[in-house]
Amino acid sequence: MSGKTVNSAILLLVIGNAMALISDVFIKLLEPGAPVFQFAFLRCVITLLLLLPLCGQLNRKHLFSGFKIHAVRAHIHLAGILCMVVALGNLPLATANAVFYAAPILVMVLSVILFREKLTPLSVFAVFSGFGGIVVILRPVEFNWAAIAALASAFALAINAVMVRKLPKQQSTVHKLFLNYALIIPAAGALALWEGAAWDSSILISALGSALFILGYNITVLLAYQQVDANQVTSAEYTGLIWAVGIGWVWFSEVPDLWFLAGSTMIVVPLIMIGLKSRRRSQAPARGFNPDNQRVTSISS
Repeated sequence: MSGKTVNSAILLLVIGNAMALISDVFIKLLEPGAPVFQFAFLRCVITLLLLLPLCGQLNRKHLFSGFKIHAVRAHIHLAGILCMVVALGNLPLATANAVFYAAPILVMVLSVILFREKLTPLSVFAVFSGFGGIVVILRPVEFNWAAIAALASAFALAINAVMVRKLPKQQSTVHKLFLNYALIIPAAGALALWEGAAWDSSILISALGSALFILGYNITVLLAYQQVDANQVTSAEYTGLIWAVGIGWVWFSEVPDLWFLAGSTMIVVPLIMIGLKSRRRSQAPARGFNPDNQRVTSISS
């Protein structure tokens, strides 16, 4: 599976999203009351260690270029991890992941606010439908701190995605990931010390599993988008919600209700429609012009 054809790229994304869900499962299996800061610190350290063999991809001429942006993104990422742990520990797996899918919608909103981008009618529909879907899934009677944490995690993902535009283009995805985790560790370590929880070896196992599978997801995404136009395969990312429903049903006996199905449809379907429309547009060359397809050379980290 090289990702060099559309079918292989789609398969990579399907597998990658399954790996991301397994990472979530390791988080969800944490014992109630487990030290959240200790888990976040261990996961970040382990991820950085897993990235060490790829140090050859670091651009030494631009090693710390964009340091301020990297630092801000790193600490937002840390906040997102902490919120994700809280959400997954208290919400059904599929519900939490459905709310996480608010991130692409929030990216559109932030792009308008920060970069003065214009939304198409379909994008506007996706924004309103997505927010409506979140309300339907969570419902005011079930809106609690776990739901707020899930929304905060989605917001952190969206901010980090938008801020990628400000990062130096000379840095590879591995470079960005490496700096991100290196800058997270001091703050995560300080929070773990402040938490003062006793050492728990079971948390080390959960952190290792979560870090390993989320890194596997990042690798599959990199391979998928490296050779194939993003708009041709990005809808495969939404198979993650199918994995969430399936794993939650089988592993945690979490049966999705009609509210969840309706809300998830309101979130995901407009996003898929945007991807399909973008794909059709890219496949329709301008009159008298035979374009050479532009390939995605890197992904957002």
